[in-house]
Amino acid sequence: SRSAMDHQPKFFENLSGAGKAIGVLTSGGDAQGMNAAVRAVVRMGIYVNAKVYFVYEGYQGMVDGGDNIVEVSWESVSSILQVGGTVIGSARCKSFRTREGRLQAAFNLVQRGITNLCVIGGDGSLTGANLFREEWSGLLEELAQKGKIDAEAVKKYAYLNIVGMVGSIDNDFCGTDMTIGTDSALHRIIEVVDAIMTTAQSHQRTFVLEVMGRHCGYLALVSALACGADWVFIPEYPPEEGWEDTMCVKLSENRARKKRLNIIIVAEGAIDCHNKPITSEKVKDLVVQRLGFDTRVTILGHVQRGGTPSAFDRILASRMGVEAVLALLEATPDTPACVVSLSGNQAVRLPLMECVQMTQEVQKAMDEGRFLEAVRLRGRSFENNLNTYKLLSHKRPDAELPKTNFNVAVLNVGAPAAGMNAAVRAAVRVGMTEGHKIFAVIDGFEGFARGKIKEISWGDVGGWTGQGGSILGTKRTLPAKYLEKIADQMRTNNINALMVIGGFEAYLGLLELSAAREKYDEFCVPMVMVPATVSNNVPGSDFSIGADTALNTITDTCDRIKQSASGTKRRVFIIETMGGYCGYLANMGALAAGADAAYIFEEQFDIRELQANVEHLTEKMKTSIQRGLVLRNENCNENYTTDFIYQLYSEEGKGVFDCRKNVLGHMQQGGAPSPFDRNFGTKIAAKAMQWISKKLKETYRKGKVFANTDDSVCLLGMRRRNLVFQPVAELKSETDFVHRIPKEQWWLKLRPLMKILAKYKTSYDVSDSGQLEHVAMLPKEAETGAI
Repeated sequence: SRSAMDHQPKFFENLSGAGKAIGVLTSGGDAQGMNAAVRAVVRMGIYVNAKVYFVYEGYQGMVDGGDNIVEVSWESVSSILQVGGTVIGSARCKSFRTREGRLQAAFNLVQRGITNLCVIGGDGSLTGANLFREEWSGLLEELAQKGKIDAEAVKKYAYLNIVGMVGSIDNDFCGTDMTIGTDSALHRIIEVVDAIMTTAQSHQRTFVLEVMGRHCGYLALVSALACGADWVFIPEYPPEEGWEDTMCVKLSENRARKKRLNIIIVAEGAIDCHNKPITSEKVKDLVVQRLGFDTRVTILGHVQRGGTPSAFDRILASRMGVEAVLALLEATPDTPACVVSLSGNQAVRLPLMECVQMTQEVQKAMDEGRFLEAVRLRGRSFENNLNTYKLLSHKRPDAELPKTNFNVAVLNVGAPAAGMNAAVRAAVRVGMTEGHKIFAVIDGFEGFARGKIKEISWGDVGGWTGQGGSILGTKRTLPAKYLEKIADQMRTNNINALMVIGGFEAYLGLLELSAAREKYDEFCVPMVMVPATVSNNVPGSDFSIGADTALNTITDTCDRIKQSASGTKRRVFIIETMGGYCGYLANMGALAAGADAAYIFEEQFDIRELQANVEHLTEKMKTSIQRGLVLRNENCNENYTTDFIYQLYSEEGKGVFDCRKNVLGHMQQGGAPSPFDRNFGTKIAAKAMQWISKKLKETYRKGKVFANTDDSVCLLGMRRRNLVFQPVAELKSETDFVHRIPKEQWWLKLRPLMKILAKYKTSYDVSDSGQLEHVAMLPKEAETGAI
């Protein structure tokens, strides 16, 4: 669809905003990450020489004018990245809904020459913005007739451009996989669930948790998936007639299976199939009356909107902010108002009204009782979540399960990563549902060789999603030196397929096993790898399980460190992160924490670079922002060590700033998995197990499984918008084996973004953006990488 012209790369620094004025406002309910979006819009706007204005208190401030619309500087948005909510305020505004109100707003904008608006809010706020844009020329003419503005102004400010970013914790907006604030809200919910689980465990209690989502069940559904809840109520998928009996039977079965606690999650907008509300109190009374279980209700309420934004939301909002400024610079009178959003891992622009219409379609479908349609309209990611939840939460009676007589072994390889256990749980449960026997291998390939292998059942993995580390145990040992013994174990236990969950060692391990197929028939079976490592250095996948949790740990620590500097003036911190030779954690951590620089192996740097950074910080200390943050990947350079950089900065910064250093170390591998990692681990392992079943059917001949082609040893990775199975043999050419990283890494494209936001002049290739897409009703088969 791209013309020849598009082959010329497009650079951000070549776009000029000179003479343009951008107004930024937050409207509707607040959401964590809005500030990160505001910061990105302001800094990107200033970077391209546009004027940027805050509009305080949403549309109310636009109508009231005066001090509510203020031009801002680079420093205005310092230190807001880690703050939840919105610092420029948001208000429900009645007057903007009237034409008089909009007339006043138009007058206030024209006086300041603002004809570009960046609106961060929910679907209501964005619909309002679109109406404003459609009425704009009419409003200006009316102002001219009333003599409030002259004819010159009508000509000069003839068009209003609007770009929206969706900030809403409910994730209820169609066309965007994740809205700003959703991931942070999930963090709050999961923190609460984890805390409740320990007390429920002690007393054998049942907890009914009510989460936000008046019209959208996303938060309820994903948190149910992430904590392994026993039952979930959402508006899009009401339970069938007689659900009361079904639920009570399920709860009592779980108790009989020695499960000490039950968690039921209710979205505030939950309904039954007659559109009657299902409240958390009603659910509690039901459980108490029918089963006599000790039951408590916890309503999470506004806790979900609070707290600091997660690393994911900060990066998402920063990327969207840049994309929004780009869209405004490129807007013409003919381009429709658009929304910038993320599809999988790809930034996209979509027509605002198409998204709003689709969002309203969902509501209409629910009102009219077309619930399957509602789920489909919510998009691929929602549907995947629902299907995965249904697969994993309810154990079918043994009599109903198919029997395949296949044995599948699951093992963890490499260093521990948060979310591995969620992946194992999903693999075990999906495998059992498909009719296989699942064997768990303890301590990786080394344990395999020693025969540490046992059958594992549905109940054994209960409660695993929230556990950090690796319960099965994991080792970095590669299989090459144990081939004979591993082959013996595969024969003895009659293993017909392997699922390896791990990092770079897992990838090397599968390469070694497939090479050994010539010698050992035992390895001629389907094998699949699910990437799990905090370093995110596995070829063939944009993300790996555990990286998001590590990123949040780094971000939280950086926030605390920045705060520690608020009393002492002029201090620079040097923070060392993990990652081996892969700079993902250092680079993305720097973006999420608002660092001044990040040293990584992938981008060579020399003494001149270091000197430029010191000078940049010296300049910064003259402003009102008197602290600096520098991240360094552990292996970015063998001579410029953390100590070296610390000493260099200390010497060069004498009399201007002092230095402190911090090595984060193994805290980056520990901790409870983030919602993203639980969900990603769960979905990707479930998909991998379904692939194994398919391959087993294909390769079963004459009473045995025999698979020796390249496409029977695959890595399941997320690439841009899709989850794809790639033969490990084909990934060899994409790998730098010496430094254990992929030769090409998508996140390096975001590196200039971090530099610009830290006020460096740099070149930023934005060729990827700019194509306005349409909201498509996706075909059934399309599988998204959206989490």
